[in-house]
Amino acid sequence: MIEARRATPDDAPELVRLRGVMYASFDGDQPPPRPWQDAAERYLRTHLVAPDDSLAAFVVARPGGLASCAVGSIEYRLAGPNNPSGMTGYVFNVATDPDARRRGYGRACMVGLLDWYRRRGVTKVDLRASPDGEPLYASLGFVRSADPAMRLLLTA
Repeated sequence: MIEARRATPDDAPELVRLRGVMYASFDGDQPPPRPWQDAAERYLRTHLVAPDDSLAAFVVARPGGLASCAVGSIEYRLAGPNNPSGMTGYVFNVATDPDARRRGYGRACMVGLLDWYRRRGVTKVDLRASPDGEPLYASLGFVRSADPAMRLLLTA
């Protein structure tokens, strides 16, 4: 059985690299180096050890780096009938290197992340699935939501 471990701040560069792998899975190209990578690494280094424990990443390592990761956060919203605690987990970065896929690494990372949510008392977890990732998430119990997402990008 493959076991994922909780990521540490030292894993931040590899987590950012795997985020690029995730983006490349959408359009086939690695995103070019940009300030987002430095900002993401700084955020991970700070928040993977934050005292509020609202961010976690689970990883499968291999020689030379990470093979797979799942990153998620806990958001606090007003409690409601379908979420009495007001806590919502959000999975936002699941990636596996192309040469390490179909070995259970992504599943191990997701199981670690979902167990972390359970230990924290989170009962509602959201994510946005790529077509390639949807079978994994469905096998873990995720279902499509009827609540459509909308987005507004504000400019400065």
